[in-house]
Amino acid sequence: MLKGFKDFVLRGNIIELSIAVVIGTAFTALVAAFTTNIINPVIAAAGGVNAQGLGFSIWPDNAKTFVNFGAVITAFVTFLITAAVVYFIFVAPMNKINELTKRRASIEEPEDEPLPADTALLVEIRDLLIDLAAANKSDENAR
Repeated sequence: MLKGFKDFVLRGNIIELSIAVVIGTAFTALVAAFTTNIINPVIAAAGGVNAQGLGFSIWPDNAKTFVNFGAVITAFVTFLITAAVVYFIFVAPMNKINELTKRRASIEEPEDEPLPADTALLVEIRDLLIDLAAANKSDENAR
C-alpha cells in the first residue's frame, strides 16, 4: 500500500492536483464575483421593486420565509459558466492532444494485417513446392 502511495507521489500527480485545486478556487471566486455583481442585480431587477430579488414570501411579515428563485438561477448560471470554461479551456484541448498522441503512435508502428486463411495456405503450398523443386535439383546435380 505504501509503495502505491510512493509511486503516486513521485509521478507528479499531487502537483497536478494541487494546481487544479488552486485554479479551481480562483476561478470559482471569479465566477462568484461575476454572478454576485452582474447577474444578481439583473435578476433582482426582473423581480420588481422588492429588494429581495426574484421570489416570493410565504409569510409576508417573516423575511426567513422568502423563496428566492434568483439565488437558484444565479447558482445555475454559475454552474454553466464554470462547466463551459472547464470544458473549453481544459477538457477539449486535452482530448485533442490525446487524439493526436494516439494518432502519432499508430502511424509510427503500423500493424501487419494477418493474411486470410486461404492466402496463407497458398503461400505455404508455394513455399513447399519451392523447397521440393530445390531438393529435386540438388538430387539431379548429385547424380
